[in-house]
Amino acid sequence: MNPLPSDSSVSIAGRSAGLVTEVVDVVVTLPTFKRPDQVLETLASLKAQETARRFAVIVMENEAEARAGANAALPVFERGDIPGMVIIAHQRGNCSAYNAGWQTAILHFPNFRHLLVIDDDEIAGPQWLERMCKAAETLGADIVGGPQVPVFADPAHAKWAEHPVFAPPYRKTGRVPALYSSGNLLVGRDVLAAMGPPFLDLRFNFMGGGDSDFLSRSAQKGFVLGWCAEAKVFETVPARRVEADWIRARSLRNGVISTLVEKKKRAGTPMAGVKVFLKSLALLAASPFRGAIRLARTGSPAAAAYPVHVALGRVLAEFGYANEQYRQPEKN
Repeated sequence: MNPLPSDSSVSIAGRSAGLVTEVVDVVVTLPTFKRPDQVLETLASLKAQETARRFAVIVMENEAEARAGANAALPVFERGDIPGMVIIAHQRGNCSAYNAGWQTAILHFPNFRHLLVIDDDEIAGPQWLERMCKAAETLGADIVGGPQVPVFADPAHAKWAEHPVFAPPYRKTGRVPALYSSGNLLVGRDVLAAMGPPFLDLRFNFMGGGDSDFLSRSAQKGFVLGWCAEAKVFETVPARRVEADWIRARSLRNGVISTLVEKKKRAGTPMAGVKVFLKSLALLAASPFRGAIRLARTGSPAAAAYPVHVALGRVLAEFGYANEQYRQPEKN
């Protein structure tokens, strides 16, 4: 196993025989943690992509001891089913995994133009890669997001698809003012070069939100954001994630992330902390009314509670509250 020269916390577990890195136009990064069966399903969907673009896949194993995902994925590459490599991100946390994969792409694939991200609980539609790249090119966007369509383990849970925790932020393709998730994402090489490593802030490692922060900082630098409604990935949603305590925890966490990202965005401006806190208090005061409007529109008490929980999370963040849902992945 060969360590990467610039970072001893990342090792290469294996790669495709005869991999010609110079000809790769698109790199797809795929983090995995204790999901060997699901990562194989994700890889199968990537193998089935309908595109003439030359792409390679980097699987980032973030469970450095048992390495179930890496062990499952390695034969796929060794057989030559997909070009690319499997790396071990020895430092736990989703930001660490993303950083490892993105830096590996920069180091090993000198001519790629687009970097895509998909998670190990997601399946790409057959035209996903082509549509994401085409959207970046036609919209003139440096970063493109796409919908993560929930696929509920229990079909009876399909009614949750429109809850704000699961629903996409946009419905139409076009340029957008903000993006929030890396679960279905394209990032241009020039963005990575400008932002520099570490790309995602490690303080978000177990909370989530490192992607939202990265996207916010990228937009601040002037990079153009876009949305491709047609480039869908299908995300497996276990029954655990529609339980009331998980929905509540995720909503509170979204509020915490909102405060932390906004504070970083306003850093260095006069009265930044005070302005963020006052905004959080205003949102908390308005949240019952916003919830009532949402209840009238959707008929869902759970959806109506969302703005209340988000606003509460924003305020709690001021007092050091941090809901690290990824600290115990077995409960997530």
